[in-house]
Amino acid sequence: MRGLYIHIPFCVSKCFYCDFYSVSEKLGLMDEYIDVLLAEADSCRGMDFSTLYLGGGTPSILGAERLEKLVIGLRRRFDLHDLQESTIEVNPESAGIDLLATAYRLGIGRVSIGIQSLNDGELKKSGRAHNRRQALETIDSALSSGYRNISADIMIGLPGQTAQSLGETLSVLTGAGINHVSAYCLSVEEGTAFYRCPPPDLPGEDEQASLFEYAVDILKTHGFVHYEISNLARPGSECLHNLNYWRGGEYLGLGPAAASHISGTRFRNSPNLERYLVDPLSDREGEEHLEDASKAGEEAMLRLRLVQEGLDMQKMNNKYGRNAIEGVEARPNKLVGRRSLAREGDVFRLQPAYVLISNSVFIDVIG
Repeated sequence: MRGLYIHIPFCVSKCFYCDFYSVSEKLGLMDEYIDVLLAEADSCRGMDFSTLYLGGGTPSILGAERLEKLVIGLRRRFDLHDLQESTIEVNPESAGIDLLATAYRLGIGRVSIGIQSLNDGELKKSGRAHNRRQALETIDSALSSGYRNISADIMIGLPGQTAQSLGETLSVLTGAGINHVSAYCLSVEEGTAFYRCPPPDLPGEDEQASLFEYAVDILKTHGFVHYEISNLARPGSECLHNLNYWRGGEYLGLGPAAASHISGTRFRNSPNLERYLVDPLSDREGEEHLEDASKAGEEAMLRLRLVQEGLDMQKMNNKYGRNAIEGVEARPNKLVGRRSLAREGDVFRLQPAYVLISNSVFIDVIG
C-alpha cells in the first residue's frame, strides 16, 4: 500500500498549542500555492496510490473552487483509480456546506473535523477559531453532504478541562454520527503561545493521564476500539492512510514540511512556504536511504503504536528476512522482562500502563 499526503499550510489563525507548520497571514498565496503544488506533483507523475489525505494546516480554508482544482489536478497526474480511502481535514470555521458537498462529489469519502472540544471556554482559552455551535453544524453539514465516515480530533488537557466537560464532549460526539476519534494529549512545545505564556489552569501530567484513560473508557462503552495509541474507531472505521504509516508502508508527501518514504529513501520538504513557492523541488532536507535492518527497526517501533495489532515478528521476518530482524527481535524481548511489553507467540504489544509513556519503550526498540 502507498499513501499520498497533501499538506495545506494555511490557517485562519494559529492555535495557542500548535507547533505544526502552518501560516495564518498569507492567505492571498493560496492560488499560487495550488499551482506550485501541482508542479511538484508533476515530478512524480504516474505514481499510483491506495490512500489520499489532505492535511494541514486547514485544507477546508481553500474553499470549494480551489479544492476542485487541486483534486482534479492530482487525478490527472497520479493513478488514483483504486483509492481505498480519501480524507480531508476540516475546521468548523471554514467547512461550509459548499466545501463539504464539493469534497464528497470529488470522491473524498472521509472527513476529519478539528473539533478539540465542545466547551466554548476551553476553545477560547486554546485559541481555536470556532465554537461549539459551529462544530456541531459542521457534523450536520457533513452528514447532509453524504458523509458516513466522519472523524473528530479532540484534545486532552486543554486549559480548564475537567472530566465532566470532556465526558460531555465525547457523549455528544458519539451520538452525533462520529465513528472515529483521534484523542491527542496536549504538550507545551517550544515556539507556541502556551510555551511563551503557560495558562495557569492546564491539567497536570497525572490529571491529563486520568482524563485520557477516562476518554478511552467512555469511547469503549460506545463501541469504539482503541486501535492505536491516540486513535479509537468503531470497527471498520479505522484510518487506512495512517495505518499505512504505522505498518511501515510507503508514502509521498507534497507541500512544505511534508515527509516522504519511497523505495527505502526518506526525505522531507523544508517547512518554508516562501522557498517552496520559488522552487518546490530544491528545498528537501534529511534525505537518507534506509537499509533493511534500519527499516525493520523503525517499523517495529511504529507497529507497537497499534495497541491491539501489535508487532508481529513473523510478518517482519516475511518482509525483511531473518538477518535483518535478529537485532530487532532481541530488543523487544528484553522489554518483556521489564514488563513494558507483553509477548504472545510471535506478537509483541504495549502493556496498558505504558501506552501514555511509550516513547521510552520506542527508543529502546529502535535501538
